[in-house]
Amino acid sequence: MSSIECDDADPRTSQQRLCYLQIKVVDEVSTVSVYNMYTRPPGFTNATFYYRSAMLQSWNKFCFQSGMVELRVQLPGATSKSVRNPDIERGDSTARVEVKEYYPTWPGIWLMGNLGRAIFSASTNRMWPFSYNECNASVFNASNQRISACDADPGSGMHPFQGRGAPEIDILEGGGTDISSSIQIGPGMAKNFRRLPVNNTLFPSDLHTCMYSQTCQTPGANLPGVPTELYRKRHHRTWYQGLRYGANDLCKANATAKQAYRDVVAALVDGVEANTCDLGTCPASHDVSGDLAFMDGNRRRGRRWGINSRGTCFAVINAYTGSFLCDPDSTDPNCQAPRSPQAPQHNVMAPFSYQMDAISANWGVHVGVYTSFVVYQLEWVTGDEGYVRWMVEGMPVFEIPGASIRSPPQDAYKTNVVRLVPEEPMYIILNVALSGVWGTTPPNSGRPCRGDGTDALANRICSGFPMAMKIDYVRLYQDVGENSRMAIGCDPPTHPTRQWILNHRDDYEDNWNRHVDVHGGASCHHHDDCTIARTDWIRFRTGRCGDLARCVCTTKYWGGPRCTLHLPTLAGAMTRNGTVYRLSFGPPMALTIPVSVLSVLAAIILAVLLVRKDRRIRAEVALVERHRNVKKPAVKVNDENSASD
Repeated sequence: MSSIECDDADPRTSQQRLCYLQIKVVDEVSTVSVYNMYTRPPGFTNATFYYRSAMLQSWNKFCFQSGMVELRVQLPGATSKSVRNPDIERGDSTARVEVKEYYPTWPGIWLMGNLGRAIFSASTNRMWPFSYNECNASVFNASNQRISACDADPGSGMHPFQGRGAPEIDILEGGGTDISSSIQIGPGMAKNFRRLPVNNTLFPSDLHTCMYSQTCQTPGANLPGVPTELYRKRHHRTWYQGLRYGANDLCKANATAKQAYRDVVAALVDGVEANTCDLGTCPASHDVSGDLAFMDGNRRRGRRWGINSRGTCFAVINAYTGSFLCDPDSTDPNCQAPRSPQAPQHNVMAPFSYQMDAISANWGVHVGVYTSFVVYQLEWVTGDEGYVRWMVEGMPVFEIPGASIRSPPQDAYKTNVVRLVPEEPMYIILNVALSGVWGTTPPNSGRPCRGDGTDALANRICSGFPMAMKIDYVRLYQDVGENSRMAIGCDPPTHPTRQWILNHRDDYEDNWNRHVDVHGGASCHHHDDCTIARTDWIRFRTGRCGDLARCVCTTKYWGGPRCTLHLPTLAGAMTRNGTVYRLSFGPPMALTIPVSVLSVLAAIILAVLLVRKDRRIRAEVALVERHRNVKKPAVKVNDENSASD
């Protein structure tokens, strides 16, 4: 389902031949048996899937902390001429996508902390999506976090009193007419800091999804902070403050969507009386607590966050704000399906119940994202002054400042949790999925694509399969300055992961997806592409660029695609049968580097001594040569075996 494909050159446009990574999805029926721990009792169930696709991930192979990720991507859709997609037939690639049914897939490009392996739930339970390093029992029960800041001895190579987890950053999630960009972090805000819930008793027509269309009749259930007077009664702010929303100017402008900063500010000062937002009463983002300042403080450019001054596609606050996560035995009423107290417990996993937050924006897209390659960028900077920013072709569409996370709204008792801008080493995931509950769904969801074959529209859309997400490149840019905290690696000293993964191997693998160490194999051009950074003191190489332009590690003690991972003996790492798992028998890194440095010093000293000896010998030879050129007096022969002056 994933492959390298190439398009032929187009002589009409002088376009060169382009090769790209392709992740394909096909409409193919398959039935598999899966173990479901959330059925009562837990057990194997048969699950039928009507589509097949692929997921590529760099888990435990390539991770990084901070930087700018850039991808050039074409999203999947039913775009061939035979499908008769009305968005395509308009012939304008800058027009906004309007008919979402022709884009039935759920493409995703995202990052996740290395302590959680995507789709391996045993590794993500109580780990995803934590970005929390506090020990405060008055606001959060630490037992819900598998590696918490309350633990003096977490073991498996973890640092004491350091909260860890597997947060998520979604560069993009395709949804037909929109792209969703978000971070998922935990623990989430408590109810009194969230949007007001739907009241089905007073408003029976309100569905639990009415906020997605802003049609809830329950006051305050559509948007946080709206209506103004209702939320003022809380005496504290609601949801994350100061989020920043921008425009996708690749979309054709619509004059009716334009806004003026003065009009929006005047409306906010007066307060929003209605239960919903519109362009006359709210920012274009529909987030009344969003930032309205000049982008990056640039007054000359004149663009403000939150204001759609050009009438192009604009980012809007996402109605999805997170989920409440529970183990199967939890009786917490906030769970989606809490266990009845009369039902038996099965104890299939450690207990947990906690809220996670999704800080997210949906931004409209133009037809060109499905017919051509578009550049998407993510800037991620850690620390209190950090931020996460999403861009399309260099244009900011959404940003979460560090202060929005580190300084959340508080009540008089300071009961809101304080989280971190994600700091974990994160890996990259590329996949295409389909869902019956996502923003866009395939025809006849839950059945074969064509259903009974009588729906002409469904038949046309289904004829668009296979569909594919095409990736021209994935690039990472980082600050390599002396004071930079940006780093590459899945097991950094500040946030180790390797020993934990080895000690909990069953959580991270199954019979078809083993945890294996990679020894080289990355593409390369020079030997320096396949070794740890060399310095004045570290001159040895850990790998070389082989004959096939692939990295080859110098010894079995160095691994990773580029031979930059040291593979020490890890005492205590366990196999399934409980025996000690010894990955290798090489010296530990703490010994390797000093010994190497001493070896270099010894070589330098030896070289100096040899140079000195060579100079002495050369001087002696020169002296001999000079002596030979001096005329000598006649000698007197005393006998045939001796001579004297």
